[in-house]
Amino acid sequence: MQFDDNFLQEMGLSAMPEEQKQAFLNYVQEELEVRIGERIAKGLTDVQLNEFDMITDQAEAAKWLETNRPDYREIVNRTIEEMKQEIRANRSKLI
Repeated sequence: MQFDDNFLQEMGLSAMPEEQKQAFLNYVQEELEVRIGERIAKGLTDVQLNEFDMITDQAEAAKWLETNRPDYREIVNRTIEEMKQEIRANRSKLI
């Protein structure tokens, strides 16, 4: 997913001050990474977590997740949708 002006527009935040946009987009991306990571990790053993941490290639990581956490795409999509709902619900506070 791309976090850019199109994302801000989709969220109803195109009126956000320019100086705040990039910081907000960075925050959203970082927060999603944390939330997704936590949710995926809940279904893995310590051995699996250590194994996953050793992977540096993105394609290899996706393949590993397909095998060890086949529901990861669902987790990613659900987490993104929840974040979007939070943003929309708080839109007036963010502008």
